Amino acid sequence: MNKVELDNSLLEKVSQEKLMEYTRKISSEVRLSGSREEWRAFLYAKSLLDEFGLPTNLYKRKALVSWPLSADVKVDGVSYSCITHSMAVSTEKDGLRGELVYIGEGTDAEYKSADVLGKIILIDGLAIPGAVKKAQEKGVKGVVFINAEYTHEMIVSTVWGNPTPAKQNQYPDIPVISINYADGEKVKQQIKGQQSIPVWFRTEVETEWKDIPTLEAEIKGADPSGQFVLFSGHIDSWHYGSMDNGTANATMLEVARILSEEKVPLKRSLRMAFWSGHSHGRYAGSALYCDENWEELYDSCVLHVNIDSVGGKDSVVLTEGNCMAETKGLAGGVIKDQVLEEFEGSRFGRAGDQSFWGPGVPSLLMGLSEQLPATTPAARAFSRLFGDGKGGGFGWWWHTTEDTVDKIDPEFLERDCRIYLSIIEKACTSNLLSIDQRKAVEELRGHLLRYQEEAPDVKKLGTSLMRVNQLEAKVKAVYEQIESEKLSEEETAEANRWIHSLSKGLVRLNYVRGNEFDHDQAMGQPPIPMLSDILALKDIPENTSDYFEMLTGINRRLNQVNFILKELLDKAGQTSLLKER
Repeated sequence: MNKVELDNSLLEKVSQEKLMEYTRKISSEVRLSGSREEWRAFLYAKSLLDEFGLPTNLYKRKALVSWPLSADVKVDGVSYSCITHSMAVSTEKDGLRGELVYIGEGTDAEYKSADVLGKIILIDGLAIPGAVKKAQEKGVKGVVFINAEYTHEMIVSTVWGNPTPAKQNQYPDIPVISINYADGEKVKQQIKGQQSIPVWFRTEVETEWKDIPTLEAEIKGADPSGQFVLFSGHIDSWHYGSMDNGTANATMLEVARILSEEKVPLKRSLRMAFWSGHSHGRYAGSALYCDENWEELYDSCVLHVNIDSVGGKDSVVLTEGNCMAETKGLAGGVIKDQVLEEFEGSRFGRAGDQSFWGPGVPSLLMGLSEQLPATTPAARAFSRLFGDGKGGGFGWWWHTTEDTVDKIDPEFLERDCRIYLSIIEKACTSNLLSIDQRKAVEELRGHLLRYQEEAPDVKKLGTSLMRVNQLEAKVKAVYEQIESEKLSEEETAEANRWIHSLSKGLVRLNYVRGNEFDHDQAMGQPPIPMLSDILALKDIPENTSDYFEMLTGINRRLNQVNFILKELLDKAGQTSLLKER
């Protein structure tokens, strides 16, 4: 059986019936992080993996998780239904009273035109951490968000994973609630023509250290180097979470079943990880895993494939999934083969269980299939959250009470599972790693050029561009050599070591702002985050203390960027693959 026949025979093994069976079982209970119901879902997943013959490891660790319990609100005496959010604070028992001020979407201009100090603000959109952080900085004492047709559960902290002492003051210290769009329109009518109206609300949020589970399973590959692909998804959920994340868990289990039953010969190992703490701990499970396994991830993890919220009804958009430039080709080839669409991909934001950029692990996907763009309140809210594009988010039921099994399309779930199965199979069986570092360096060079356009007087950017140009030439030359000749087994192993060694610096440069042993905030950040202050430099008056302080920080960051580029240049040249044959 040749490779193409093997691929097709594997895809034919995907079972709609099993996928839906797994989904129904996992999403039969609400799975709050650290709850007994969640633990039962983990035990179910483990029992299946054990049945498939995979070695498993199910264990618990302490994590700071936050369960929103209850909320009430009255606006000028009128009661509305509302929810509060993870990592927000509880009010006193008698609630919080104040004056409610509407500020639209909370832009800088809208804040500037309103008197919000000491007030409670009404704001359009989902309860995202950046908006809460900004409100707190403006002296607001409470926030009321207007969501979509339903209220959407969110976590409002910027702290990624468990806190350190230095991050304790980064949690919100104001209460937050959300109301639905229809009620939001009524409140706007109440406030129309007035600067503010009276509001009262009460919230109860339980935030404490709890034991949360992690489940590992592994299919060993033949490569003695120990390289592995990490395939992960969270089990905890908002409400029944059939799509988010029951279908993703089902897909992981089906991939495990097929690869184990068919005894697919893997070159590199497949490690599967099921997380808790995603929804209620700001990715605490995956962050803990990184903290405890940092060196192994640095040394041996060649790719992280994440799965979230697949198989939804009407999820016809398959071109916008998250990827890095160097991993886009892997997803693009599979999607082109299976659904005949060109995968465009979207740059990763700071979201999902993307906890492995510090150790330099390339990433591919979170969600895969999305809705078509629309003009509904939910679609507008998702657009502001995820960024404008051809995808319209995961469905109006995402993070609501309505995420139930009837929102799943079995045919689309099978389609998405086949795509993930093919990606995993290729990542684990291809002789050469499915990571194209030429694309990573090309992207890096483009971002540096844009930074130079923003700040032409920052001289050290010239050194950055010189080094990235040199790096691009070296990397292209090695790939040309790799692709022009049939490599021996030993040469292939060297090529894979070389590709992997570059990831450690390229991912670091393109996606990490702070310490690679820590975790950046769950906030949007531009490419090459270490240099993001350059974007703010033009707004600071020259020859002022603020300007010189900002410039000092930029120059120190450029020293770090240029040193990493220097190390990458050294690594790129440390290969015998370019020698005369």
